[in-house]
Amino acid sequence: MRGLATLQLRAASVLALLLVEAPAAVIALMLGMGLGNGLISTSAGVLAARATAPEHRGEALSIYYVATASALAIGPPLGFALYGSVFILPVFLQQLLQMTAWQTGKIILPGAIASAVTMAVVGRNAMRLDARYTVVVGAFLFFWSMLKMSHLTSASGQHDLFWPLILRGVALGLIFVPLTNATMADLEVKDLAQGTGMFNLMRQLGGSLGIAVMATLLAHFMSIEKAVLVEHVGANDPETLNRLSMLTRGLISRGINPLTAQQQALAILDRQVTVQSSMLAFSKIYWYSGLVLIGALPLLLLFRTGRARGSVGPVH
Repeated sequence: MRGLATLQLRAASVLALLLVEAPAAVIALMLGMGLGNGLISTSAGVLAARATAPEHRGEALSIYYVATASALAIGPPLGFALYGSVFILPVFLQQLLQMTAWQTGKIILPGAIASAVTMAVVGRNAMRLDARYTVVVGAFLFFWSMLKMSHLTSASGQHDLFWPLILRGVALGLIFVPLTNATMADLEVKDLAQGTGMFNLMRQLGGSLGIAVMATLLAHFMSIEKAVLVEHVGANDPETLNRLSMLTRGLISRGINPLTAQQQALAILDRQVTVQSSMLAFSKIYWYSGLVLIGALPLLLLFRTGRARGSVGPVH
């Protein structure tokens, strides 16, 4: 039994390394953080699992590590996609659509209510639901929501955001509660506190990573898209010249002298190009958010069961 426990322990550690920390290293390298930081992120999860393990023996030891590996594996992509998308939405609404904080809150509120209602319903039926199915449904709903949001334009309004945010709220409810219960299902009662802490830690780390990566990617995508658009806005382009002429005449008709009007027309055109490049960048961010969560679905194979443990009380 001890040999089996050791073998499963090693398998769980390797699984956490391959499924979580190796992608984290790749992300770090892609963002230019350097090989050193990439290797640090590669080993951090496995070291954390070893450092926090209780002194169990036999099968209990292997179950603890398998549960820990599951938390390490599913936590980061979950936090990356969900927390990253939550961070990027207010930035999109206030910077591009020029909405106030009050308007932004009113737009986000229906999705939050949908999430709360879904979590309540799922929590009451936790013993009958299998997380491996509810999480898949939630992930595809989340992807559908992000896909719809990737088609938004600078002319979009509250009605264009209502259903995508409702879908996202329902998706959150279908993912968070069942996944947390399933992660803790194989642990003994005395290990629940440590297992829950590990799962929440990895989810929060994934969320922090998601926010940082998305902010970096947003600036990167904006610069790339603007460079592409600027190639089609040249001094010899007839449509560009017509637009500048129209803007200049409009400004002159308002009493602005011709030289200042020409300069302001160029500034307006530059703002328009910036807005369009930002829209394209946000579209990519939404698309990648949904894709990350879909790509993490095979990690559900780590779980022995998708049902909540019988000794767990009501989900709060």
